[in-house]
Amino acid sequence: MQTIRVQTTQNVFIDYPLASIGERIGAYLIDRIILFLYVLMIAVVLIYSGYKFGEDDYMWIIIVGFILIGIPFLFAGLLFEIFMDGQTPGKRVMKIKVMRLDGTPATVGGFLLRWLFCIVDFGLFSGVIAVVIIALGGKGQRLGDIVAGTTVVKLTKEKEVTANEVFITAEETYVPTFEQAVQLNSRDIEIIQRALEANRDHGNYEPVEAVTEKLKALLGIQSDLPPVQFLTTLVKDHSNLTAGR
Repeated sequence: MQTIRVQTTQNVFIDYPLASIGERIGAYLIDRIILFLYVLMIAVVLIYSGYKFGEDDYMWIIIVGFILIGIPFLFAGLLFEIFMDGQTPGKRVMKIKVMRLDGTPATVGGFLLRWLFCIVDFGLFSGVIAVVIIALGGKGQRLGDIVAGTTVVKLTKEKEVTANEVFITAEETYVPTFEQAVQLNSRDIEIIQRALEANRDHGNYEPVEAVTEKLKALLGIQSDLPPVQFLTTLVKDHSNLTAGR
């Protein structure tokens, strides 16, 4: 499975699985089916209305038809992505979404650029260009994504976790191992928690190793504990040493 590596504001790297070409095609087809059913419904209503009104009203029916069919046909995908946080109905069904390469939400400008380049990506050769660019690029980007600095990632299913799994706390009878842990601040603890979460939830071990080496140097600690156990111990030590402050 292809992934992209995102560096968070806490300098922790997280790997996001890229949406496959099949998932993106599936999302596109679902959106087109929904749009086709909508257009069909409006067309039936307008045709039925044409029988009830005179010839002088046909121009108004045409204008209303353009507004109700033409505008959604052109702008539906853009508006869905803007107001559904990078998703369309098809993307939501396929559990994929648009995001920036740095892991932040895509901007309105980014969505607009993706939409503008749909003419090239999908209008020419029935989407073959988009498929080829995605397959060869390695970052899950069609031409519109490259210009906008975005990609489409797969939303992994979030498991239910308890408070004890999210926050590492020390038991009442706990005896600290590293007294230097008192020097850590809340931001340091957050970075440690993020690194541990990246390892636990995404199987990404590198943040744990990087944070471990940095903290050992910063605090002057020498320890043979494995990185995950070392960081967990530091958090517990900090919790115990700063309790009641």
